Amino acid sequence: MNHASAGGDPGKSATDAGLAFRRHDHSHCCGGLIARADALAAERGLKLTPVRRRALEILLEEHRAVGAYEVLERLAGEGFGNKPPVAYRALDFLVENGMAHRIARLNAFMACMHPGDDHTPMVMICRACRSVAEAPAEPVAAAVEGSAAAAGFAVEGTVVEALGLCSACLARGEG
Repeated sequence: MNHASAGGDPGKSATDAGLAFRRHDHSHCCGGLIARADALAAERGLKLTPVRRRALEILLEEHRAVGAYEVLERLAGEGFGNKPPVAYRALDFLVENGMAHRIARLNAFMACMHPGDDHTPMVMICRACRSVAEAPAEPVAAAVEGSAAAAGFAVEGTVVEALGLCSACLARGEG
């Protein structure tokens, strides 16, 4: 699924929740997120090694869920190694440092649209084309934290996953 368009909308950024489901200048949103990841790594004294950076680029190439073995296959094809720990270590680093999200439902990963920001993401997953988008879910997180606090539980992280159909698949009558 290719979302790139010749023009793009300069008023929209990579953080626009519905951007993944619309045609846009994909190279612009990817470049901005790579630059933010570089800055985040520098701020935190992290090493965005070539394999970690390439794993992030692979996640950013399309707005869809990407499995670890697909990342590994791409990394191996580019000379980064063909053993599963190569991909898993890179993906774990990206998730642990707020540059990617793990999508449990699909056992896959996506690039974070808000790298380094303290936020609760809602991952919208199109069940027909597997495109994914991220939207803020702070009200949901507040409700979860309230319920957890009432039970004497301290929430350390929340990711909301929503499964459905994107506008393009709805228009095609998918589902």
